[in-house]
Amino acid sequence: MSHLSHPETLMRLPQVLARFPISRATWYAGIKSGKFPKPIKLGERASAWRGSEVEALIQSLSN
Repeated sequence: MSHLSHPETLMRLPQVLARFPISRATWYAGIKSGKFPKPIKLGERASAWRGSEVEALIQSLSN
């Protein structure tokens, strides 16, 4: 049994941009500049972001 009661949700880019409505280019520029969370590589051509990091980003900007 996992020690986490709620496993981390991973979000693909369309899900991230649905929660944080900006362009792909703006999102990737934010990652490059360090303002947005870095992706987790799922495979050679697949990345995802931790849902908790995306939500924390949204919360930090809404304060």
